[in-house]
Amino acid sequence: MKYIAEIESRVAGIPCIIGVVGYVAVAGDSRADSSDDYYGYSEWRVCDYRGRTAPWLEAKLTHAEQSRIESEINQHFN
Repeated sequence: MKYIAEIESRVAGIPCIIGVVGYVAVAGDSRADSSDDYYGYSEWRVCDYRGRTAPWLEAKLTHAEQSRIESEINQHFN
């Protein structure tokens, strides 16, 4: 799969690559219907260190790690 960005990260302490499939940044709008409409969104996959998708590693993601990865993606693009 072709990614628009590959970001080094960790999941459950294991080094990995976050393959960003899509990213949309949105300026905050108080009339937004959802948080995606207000903040924007990204679509990404957890990959092993060789760049292959790693569903076994993605299954270990905690909510806190998902938030951290979203922040890493935002920092990468901004």
